[in-house]
Amino acid sequence: MSYETYYNLREQPFSNTPDPRFFFEVPQHADVITRLSYAINTMKGLAVLVGDVGTGKTTLARRLLESLDDEQYESALLVIIHSAITPEWFLRKIALQMGMADVREEKVALLSQIFERLLEIHHSGKKAVVLIDEANMLHQRAILEELRGFLNLEIPGSKLITFILFGLPELEENLAADRPLAQRVALTCRLKSFTPENTTAYVRHRMKVAGGTADLFSDAVLERVHQASGGIPRCINTMCDNLLLEGFLQKKSQIDLQLVADVLRDLGMPQ
Repeated sequence: MSYETYYNLREQPFSNTPDPRFFFEVPQHADVITRLSYAINTMKGLAVLVGDVGTGKTTLARRLLESLDDEQYESALLVIIHSAITPEWFLRKIALQMGMADVREEKVALLSQIFERLLEIHHSGKKAVVLIDEANMLHQRAILEELRGFLNLEIPGSKLITFILFGLPELEENLAADRPLAQRVALTCRLKSFTPENTTAYVRHRMKVAGGTADLFSDAVLERVHQASGGIPRCINTMCDNLLLEGFLQKKSQIDLQLVADVLRDLGMPQ
């Protein structure tokens, strides 16, 4: 038997894998989406979202991408998985994300090809948008120069592409190292951790989506979860997943404060 069966859940409610079905929009999420959508719709060129580890940047990036209608936008999400990428890789990846099949090898020819593709997108009535997750890994000066070069691709009255960068706070430091690029940032948003009320609503929302009951986690338990997690969604998920597992192992009908203490000890988190 698993804890899902024991607690009559259809699935695990607190996986840290992004899943739009479990998305819970707190007021700051709506605010961020509105601001970034404004940057996209007005083709500002460059906007930035920063937040600490686990605050939900990737979830919001995917949410924003899903909101972009294919009839109006040529959009893509690029996830940077390591910091050792080359300028050539970056250019080719952007070209592929913009729907180019026959990508040139030589840099000057490739840049010309990208420009022509962006003009084609513009003349079709669409807007070109690239969301870059884990953009804090783009710290090489050469990569930042290529990004700045993209922002110089424009026609009278409009830029041809807009980038939305999602990353850790160090992203701002990386951009500041390239002053001309930093000056092109049209909009910056910052994700904060959840309030106690957000945490309570978030946990109960995910339990409901998974088929669980709202009262499995008491108010006192959720208050302790918030304190221990600092309101960081990823930490909340890890704690609650472990609480359900520990509750199942101890055959508890409800998650109580002693279970919270046990889980905090096992996770090495402050009591």
